[in-house]
Amino acid sequence: MIGQLIKLVLGLGVLAAIGLSIYAYVGDLAPDPRQESLTVILDAG
Repeated sequence: MIGQLIKLVLGLGVLAAIGLSIYAYVGDLAPDPRQESLTVILDAG
């Protein structure tokens, strides 16, 4: 019983590592680059 539980946990760990590596290669969530300009008004007085 304990041996099966250890195999299950190890199997899930292997699947999680595979899923994480696939996500790292495929899942690029970087935002699209774009120009932004903001007007800043400084109060010198």
